[in-house]
Amino acid sequence: MKTALIVIDFQNSIFNAPPAYEVHQVMERISAVIQKARKAGVAVIYVQHQEDSTGWQAGTPDWEFPSAIAPQADDYLVHKSVASAFVDTNLLAHLTEQEIQRVYICGYATEFCIDTNVRQCASLKLNTVVISDAHTTRDRPHLSAPKIIEHHNWVWSEFGGIQLCQTSLVEFDE
Repeated sequence: MKTALIVIDFQNSIFNAPPAYEVHQVMERISAVIQKARKAGVAVIYVQHQEDSTGWQAGTPDWEFPSAIAPQADDYLVHKSVASAFVDTNLLAHLTEQEIQRVYICGYATEFCIDTNVRQCASLKLNTVVISDAHTTRDRPHLSAPKIIEHHNWVWSEFGGIQLCQTSLVEFDE
């Protein structure tokens, strides 16, 4: 089954105060998964959020990806301005054209863009795998980041068509 790794919105702005929960550890895990994917010949797709007058403004340092996980020339890049990487982008066409049937998902923010895209991929009948320790968010007024992550990992584990896997257990078998 042809596979892709999708790295969503893990951009420099999430290091700003207050930083995303365990941001450095999550970046190390994402880096490890990217390395595994590249070694196995698995496509790496980056989704980059952009929104004017915010920390996500295109062309600013905060909008860029951290150098430790920056896209390489062969990687595919999708720019989006809403939670879904499928709205007003060519992501679905690219996945279809490349005959990708399984996606591994990691990045930021658990309850927004990660959740939206996990559900979208599963709804599109893609074999969807969430890397359960490689997505993060910030504390919210009503719930801490660890609880948000725990909640979403549980929800996805109960949602048909979605699997969860820790970084250390990710094995790409192209």
